[in-house]
Amino acid sequence: MNTRAKRLILPLGGVVVAAGMIGATLTTSAQAETKPSPRKSGTLVSSNGAKAIAGSWTPSKLKAAKNYLEDSTHSGNLRKSTEKASADGKAGSVAPIGAGGKTAGVSKNVNLPTNVGKVFFQVDGKPYWCSGTSIQSKYRNVVATAGHCVYDTDKNSFVDNWVFIPGYYKGKAPWGVYVGAKVNLHHDFSVYEDYDYDYAFVNVYNGVKQTGDKVVNKETFDAYKGPKWAKDVEITQAEYQKCYDEHGGETADCWSKVTGSEVVLPWGTAGGEKVLKEVTKEEYDKAPAWNSKVNYAKAPAKTSTEIVDEATYNNYKGPGYKKIVDSAYTITHYYVKYWVKKSSTKKYYKTVFYIKELVDAGRLGDNVGGQGFTWNRSTTAKQFAFGYPTAAHLDGNKAYTGETMKWCYGQTSAAPAVPKYKAEEQIGIKCAFTPGATGGPFLIVYKSASRTGYLNGVVSLTLDTDGNQRYDRITTPYFNSDTYGIYKYAANLYTGKLSTSAG
Repeated sequence: MNTRAKRLILPLGGVVVAAGMIGATLTTSAQAETKPSPRKSGTLVSSNGAKAIAGSWTPSKLKAAKNYLEDSTHSGNLRKSTEKASADGKAGSVAPIGAGGKTAGVSKNVNLPTNVGKVFFQVDGKPYWCSGTSIQSKYRNVVATAGHCVYDTDKNSFVDNWVFIPGYYKGKAPWGVYVGAKVNLHHDFSVYEDYDYDYAFVNVYNGVKQTGDKVVNKETFDAYKGPKWAKDVEITQAEYQKCYDEHGGETADCWSKVTGSEVVLPWGTAGGEKVLKEVTKEEYDKAPAWNSKVNYAKAPAKTSTEIVDEATYNNYKGPGYKKIVDSAYTITHYYVKYWVKKSSTKKYYKTVFYIKELVDAGRLGDNVGGQGFTWNRSTTAKQFAFGYPTAAHLDGNKAYTGETMKWCYGQTSAAPAVPKYKAEEQIGIKCAFTPGATGGPFLIVYKSASRTGYLNGVVSLTLDTDGNQRYDRITTPYFNSDTYGIYKYAANLYTGKLSTSAG
């Protein structure tokens, strides 16, 4: 990739790295060491706030999240790129680590990787998601995804409440939820919004899993920061009275509620009670006179007309009849009478408080493994792409649900230039993925038996290249020495586990 020509920011320099050498010192020339680093790093959340974030992603919130369409699609008006991605040094690679266990579902004899999953986050308080994957690192704690799934270019800030759920399947988190701690991406993406650098490497804390439902007292419930809810259950009068006496009054452990009801009776029934009800003019006109001895009859002398100002007249939404008379704004109210028998029932309740405790699920890489990493590879390699497509095609056809992982396979080639995103040197494969797969991995030398390969890109854009309103290509930034340098920095960062005690 011609980084120098675009931004005058030089790469970190290429070097071949053998398997297991994540912690090795990157050797560059003295001249290269003086070059400015293209890396931008930041903190997503401290460990003190991470547990609350993990607990906030309840099943209902996961279900409510939308795929992140912002900055990921384009249709038509594409042009052939005048620049091409190219290696800026020797090719290198870091070997993958083994996956944890079987993932849900096998598609067309391709074993889906356990370490690919969904990335969830919030923008302006609204929940969204992309795709992502666990990759090899010293502390088994790095997730690769698209830069725009971590950094909001409109606000020039990182997104909120970022988590990764590997092996996501129909709302389930089989290996836990991993909260993003630190993020590392390319300076040119965060500053220039250049999608030739639309990738990010996120360090995550140890995962957390939610236990079963646990009943706690109100004090513990109020202090707890994880997932919780309350439910009112009916109790006997004797239970209520005992609790009332012990507490000297009603509490959340014992309280009463009086509910009333009205039963409509035949006209003039003994023990009945006449009730007035305001109705519309049409209903009033249809009702018989009160002396007709039927229920629900006109209430004599119970109509009234008020003169109001224009604003009150325009804002009135009730059943009254609105009419302008001699430039005056009037509202006429109409009433009927009917016979009812009123009754009331007193019931007794207590509030039961539930929490789901969060337990340490261990390191990401120990649970699901991590894909290898490679850079400065051929731009025409055969690659798999994995992710969770969900959005409809531009013509409205919806081929995916986003609840299960999908895959594509093809040989990469130069992608069309997309001026909107400054994307001039991306590569891509033919694939009908729709948004939702954004951030998912491009993997070369993928082995179905071990479910691992080498990360050589992340899904950046979904394109309709022929303008037929169907997505037909996915793209990735080219991974060069800059990419390796940013990845290597992330691969040596420690995060650790969260405190999972209640409260």
